[in-house]
Amino acid sequence: MTLAENRTGKIQQSPSELLGLIRAEPPLVQCITNFVAMNIAANVLLAAGASPAMVGDAEEAGEFAQIAGALTVNIGTLSPQMMEGARAAIAGAHAAGRPWVLDPVACQATAYRRGASAELAGLRPAIIRGNASEILSLAGEESRGQGVDGRDAVETAEDGARRLAEKTGAVVAVTGAIDYVTDGVREARIGGGSSFMPMNTAMGCSLTGLCGAYAAVADDPFDAAVGALAHFAVAGSRAHPRAEGPGSFAPLFLDALAAIGSADLAREAEVTA
Repeated sequence: MTLAENRTGKIQQSPSELLGLIRAEPPLVQCITNFVAMNIAANVLLAAGASPAMVGDAEEAGEFAQIAGALTVNIGTLSPQMMEGARAAIAGAHAAGRPWVLDPVACQATAYRRGASAELAGLRPAIIRGNASEILSLAGEESRGQGVDGRDAVETAEDGARRLAEKTGAVVAVTGAIDYVTDGVREARIGGGSSFMPMNTAMGCSLTGLCGAYAAVADDPFDAAVGALAHFAVAGSRAHPRAEGPGSFAPLFLDALAAIGSADLAREAEVTA
């Protein structure tokens, strides 16, 4: 079933079903991500049950993308070399029929980032994940984001997310207090999480990696985005009561990601679709 054929429906594969697929046969996720996020994103993928590979050099990125289950591209530490590797990897992913996920980090901050994000968004990502400020900017609207920090509320970006999905053909995931996912027609909201999450660096970047893991096993990127965001949010909700602050939250969050099983996710996910 193609994405276009499925857009009249809602969620076909539940988060719990997709988590079961990840745990049964861990997908290989190629991550082109920023220097700050590499270790954290790799640990999140391992805890969730996937296999991370931080392969981004143009000499091998395209070849590697053809054996990975999915590709993620995060522009946090943007450079010409990073873009060269991303282009090669995206071409390889498309050649092999693999989904790829775009994280347009701080795309509102500079003209260089706006241009790079617009170029990548035009290369048919399966999922675009960002905070509200990033999604507003990528949709061509005004945002209040400063640097990598988003200052816009998720609900202010919902219309822009729908238009961006229609323009690019991607599923757009806007993450914040209540996450929002749309393919331009369908929509879902995901609650949960923790107030400590914004106090830990690379949480959003790591979530992009998790979107890649779910995209690797899902038939539909809409289901993949909802599943990844739900898993992340439930882990945050579980870790929060035991944490004394952002420092103790981080390892508890990884433990929760690993401990959550399919039955837990089915019971605890706060998904409205």
